[in-house]
Amino acid sequence: MLVKFKLNGRIVEEQVAPQHTLLDFLRSKLRMTSVKQGCDEGQCGACTILLNGKPVCACLLLAVQAQGAEITTLEGLSHSGELSPIQRAFLEKYGFQCGFCTPGMILTTKALLDANPDPSTQDIEEALAGNLCRCTGYEQIIESVLRAAAMMSSAPVPRSGLDEVAATQR
Repeated sequence: MLVKFKLNGRIVEEQVAPQHTLLDFLRSKLRMTSVKQGCDEGQCGACTILLNGKPVCACLLLAVQAQGAEITTLEGLSHSGELSPIQRAFLEKYGFQCGFCTPGMILTTKALLDANPDPSTQDIEEALAGNLCRCTGYEQIIESVLRAAAMMSSAPVPRSGLDEVAATQR
């Protein structure tokens, strides 16, 4: 079957067998290796991607279900070699150990901060409940999310042309 969707900002149009999971398709055919194969039951979050901005487990979807969707993987968060604020925060606060769960944690964090730019610790714990880390406690991961929120809120906001005109008229 032919499937067409947007992956990390670019259109993908590929043939896929109807029984292939989105996880297998992303890893094997499209080489999105940040999408990890963990439990194959949607319990661990290692295969988390953003599907139309929402975190989902790619192991639970067939590739054909991506038809017309917008998918973001960890590979789509950095631009021109520059890490996103969330990625930088995870590095700065050591929100990883072996790194296996990190892509799913970061993508879930992105979805959380897109919906709630100033989350409480409880909000973070609830959002990350579907992502398991077998190496660390969650304290550094939560600190990473809080740091990412702070970094993103202090980022300079681009001004529109109208704002610049208004500022020069004052």
